[in-house]
Amino acid sequence: MNSGRYQFNIRAFILIGTSVAVFSSFVYRLFGDTIPSIFWVHLKEIGAALIMLAVFVFAITWLLKAKPHKKPTRYLVKVFDVFGQEFKIEGIRTEFKTHDVAWSFMKHYKKSYPLYNFALVSDLPNSEKMTIFRYL
Repeated sequence: MNSGRYQFNIRAFILIGTSVAVFSSFVYRLFGDTIPSIFWVHLKEIGAALIMLAVFVFAITWLLKAKPHKKPTRYLVKVFDVFGQEFKIEGIRTEFKTHDVAWSFMKHYKKSYPLYNFALVSDLPNSEKMTIFRYL
């Protein structure tokens, strides 16, 4: 019943099937065990080195950005009326050396003069205008 055109040969089928199974087993073993085991030690070291490099770069950039800023040596209290115009009240202290003292006086002035607003300002070295720290 063989017509000769498509002859089924069990030997060829077994030979090709075995070849494919052996080759796929070889490739699986090569890429699954052999190559990773050769490079794994080196890849772990390279990974640790990259992590340490990232930590080092982060620390350096953080130190450069977090450098201490120059604090002002003089704080001023500016007085504003209800229309937002700067105003001068006679007899109040407006110049201070520390932020905390200026803030304390400013809170006291707000209680004493409730119709006025007060701004705690200072002249920073790299700024053209006065910088407002607090506003009441």
